[in-house]
Amino acid sequence: MKIIELLNREVEIEISGKTKAIRGKLVDWGQDIVVMHNGHRFLYVPLRHLQQMRASESRLDYSDTPEQPFEQFYESVSYRKILMSAKGMFAEINITGNQSVHGYITSIMNDFFVFYSPVYHSIVIPLHQLKYLIPYDSQVTPYTLAPEQFPLKPSPVTLARTFDQQLRKLIGKFVILDLGENPNKIGILKQIDGQIVELASADGKSVFLHFDHIKTVHLP
Repeated sequence: MKIIELLNREVEIEISGKTKAIRGKLVDWGQDIVVMHNGHRFLYVPLRHLQQMRASESRLDYSDTPEQPFEQFYESVSYRKILMSAKGMFAEINITGNQSVHGYITSIMNDFFVFYSPVYHSIVIPLHQLKYLIPYDSQVTPYTLAPEQFPLKPSPVTLARTFDQQLRKLIGKFVILDLGENPNKIGILKQIDGQIVELASADGKSVFLHFDHIKTVHLP
């Protein structure tokens, strides 16, 4: 069976870091992304996080699948084109574990993007860390907030072209890595030596992390 035979059929996919398979209709794919519809919303999944995909044995009714929200912007789907089209649109993203973040893509640089959330404010996210993106209907706003209650704010730091350069701009600042899930990933960014990042944690001790395993960075 070729992947084209799964088009417009219900499939199950497993994504790295997710404990449960995601089920929906496969509606499109490109060289670096697949597009699904789960009966309610579209999911855009970068292929680098696709562990496996298989035809589903269940049969749900997808007869009313709407048009893709970004279809008018491109001929062939790609990860970067989706990000560009989603800029400024309220969306749900997943980066780490089963925790999703809701907000807006505000900037897209060479190898990272900035996501603004009512909870975390400006989050810097390497492109390769995004597990999936789910755009909301254009009428939906975060937590039903009115626009004046949720103004988009510019990033508190000047944006660099690459994630490495962006991290270096934060040396000496108090940062939160990976959404603060691990207390050892919260502290002063002391220095970056090659691919190793040094943080001073709450007890003053140094914590060393590999650059490639940093999923998000934001300031408190």
